[in-house]
Amino acid sequence: MADDVTFYDEIEGYCGELSYVQGDELTLHVSAKTERFDVVIERWGAARTEVWRSDNVAAVFSPAPGDADSRGCRWPVSLTVEIADSWRSGFYLVTLTAIGASDGRNVAHAGFVVRPSRSNRRNDALLVLATNTWNAYNPWGGCSLYTGAVEVSFKRPMARGMLSREPVDRDDRKARPARWGETPDTDGEHFQRYRFANGYPAAIGSSGWYQYERLFVEWAEAQGIEFDYAISSDLEDGSVVEGYDQVIGVGHDEYWSAAQRDTVEEHVRSGGGYVSFSGNTMFWQVRIEAGPTGPHDTMVGYKYSAHELDPAIAAGHPESMTGMWADPLVNRPEASFLGGGSAWGLYSRFGQATARGSGAFTVYRPDHWIFANTGLGYGDLLGQKHGAVGYETLGCRIQFDEFQQPVRAGGDATPESLEIVAFTPASNCAIGEYPASISALNDQGDLEFIASRIHGGLDKESLDRARYGNSVIVTCRPFADEGGEVVAVGTTDWVFGLADDPAVAQVTRNILDYLRR
Repeated sequence: MADDVTFYDEIEGYCGELSYVQGDELTLHVSAKTERFDVVIERWGAARTEVWRSDNVAAVFSPAPGDADSRGCRWPVSLTVEIADSWRSGFYLVTLTAIGASDGRNVAHAGFVVRPSRSNRRNDALLVLATNTWNAYNPWGGCSLYTGAVEVSFKRPMARGMLSREPVDRDDRKARPARWGETPDTDGEHFQRYRFANGYPAAIGSSGWYQYERLFVEWAEAQGIEFDYAISSDLEDGSVVEGYDQVIGVGHDEYWSAAQRDTVEEHVRSGGGYVSFSGNTMFWQVRIEAGPTGPHDTMVGYKYSAHELDPAIAAGHPESMTGMWADPLVNRPEASFLGGGSAWGLYSRFGQATARGSGAFTVYRPDHWIFANTGLGYGDLLGQKHGAVGYETLGCRIQFDEFQQPVRAGGDATPESLEIVAFTPASNCAIGEYPASISALNDQGDLEFIASRIHGGLDKESLDRARYGNSVIVTCRPFADEGGEVVAVGTTDWVFGLADDPAVAQVTRNILDYLRR
């Protein structure tokens, strides 16, 4: 039941767009099995602040089309809301409550971002929510990119639990930290029990506002750190980053189009900063294409089959295929920009990948500005308390210099300016080594795929090269002596340490402060 969440609840809805500018008109598309529903819109920052509501709205039931996952729902507009200039840039949660529906099945959530108009920009940093990745994992209407789809639509509801749910301690995490005396949950049994009991899909542990960006925003705004906001597909337009000192990605920012990557790279080439508090960042290239209701309705990702099935290959444009950025056919490894890539370290404390790892980075360069005012010394662990290194990661090829300090080994496309300040082992999973909690095809292992596409085969040497890696904290200047700087903290679960680990919080502050011009 939790893996087919389409109309699990008696009300569902989505916004006409995931991103609006102040002054735009928001459209809500709602389908309910009751006659009436209530709507509340809240800005979710350090706290949730109500900005608009409407009670007792007339409801209409519209079924989910058979191709809702790939082509969207095409439901009519239920109501419109003008986004006032007073609505600060941020993420806005829409809560839909079906009047008279069964408890536990009477609430659904939608969400959108408000971007500032040019005259209302308040901040020097732009936080980009990883909505491409949300869409890739969203199973509402049928399939996700993990369960057989190669096209997924932005114009459909988000699966329950991806935008809002009741808080829990650890059971909704795929890399659940083990406390003293506990056995690591290598099969994801705690996660499975939690999600089935609440009717949630596996996607909630991998993506969505609630799992990652929410934690970063709640912490940052409580500290007085503010951002302007955008979403993945906003980066299709390069002007969206103009005027900002830094662009920020958080959590699980896995899926990027070429235009989106071009925008961020040009921002850095022009002197701006980019910081990634994310694991598995920029792993897959996707295409954003037109759909039934707009120019950016659909996201295309052939992933593991791209080198065989993506029409871009037959069209003579292998660089546009929706496979790994690091695939030789695309030949644009994410490590060339970020300083690390998941082909060199993908999982930590997930299934059989470093199942009993520390959940922390080991500090190697304590005098680096990243560790200022943390009190950390050489060999200390950063982030262990809440397993800040976990689930999916970002690594690079490492060797040690004459002082036993980690340095760039090369051969992975990383910039020569790369500086490795902390790392911990990470690994890859083969077929049969994943936990039961993963939402993926059961005949595909990332280990075998990376070995064959990056290292040339499935022989033991190729498999070993793909298996053993790391999760890193790195800095680099990807455009040599020109342009700005990139900082990558290569783990999805960094945000889980922010609220209750002073060193994790201080490192985050240091990075955000440093990248201001």
